[in-house]
Amino acid sequence: MALGTATAPYELRFDTGRVCLDLLATTHPAERLDSLPVLRAWVTGSGLVPPGTALAHADASWPPAFRELRGRLAPLLRGRPAPGRPSYDLALARINELARVAPPAPRAVVGEDGLLVRRLDGPPRRGALLGAIARDAVDLLTDPVARASLRQCEGDNCPIVYLDTSRGRRRRWCSSEVCGNRERVARHRRRAALTRA
Repeated sequence: MALGTATAPYELRFDTGRVCLDLLATTHPAERLDSLPVLRAWVTGSGLVPPGTALAHADASWPPAFRELRGRLAPLLRGRPAPGRPSYDLALARINELARVAPPAPRAVVGEDGLLVRRLDGPPRRGALLGAIARDAVDLLTDPVARASLRQCEGDNCPIVYLDTSRGRRRRWCSSEVCGNRERVARHRRRAALTRA
């Protein structure tokens, strides 16, 4: 899902290149996972479940569990790895523990138009969804090529970490439309101020 395609009043981002990084992005510019409706929209928008999957069984324990996983991902995916530090080691142990739970089981079913569509075998459980995100993080952390493509947005005060898959690996911002545009506007204002002086 592209930036700006989420339902208002909350804007959810799915442009980092990985679901575990999309979860990290839910803290910027403010907490996004503060209610069940937003969490349900995020779970669907992230692709963890097929569109139309009922998440009515999600309860008040879900948002804190997703926020806890997000907090464990942060020291592993932001900056340089720091094995041996207690916060890093605890975070890694928790991610590995969550990754042991099998993700939701998909199946192919015939849709209304006669084409095969993806559905889940049953309502996805919280642990299975957390497990899918944790497995994505394990895959990212253990893939040297993907790990080398991790970038921190160069936008002012932007904490977004993304996977740079651009040609030449020269992407500077989490989003050209958001942080990139802000930088271009600021650069233009600086030049305009210099010409007036």
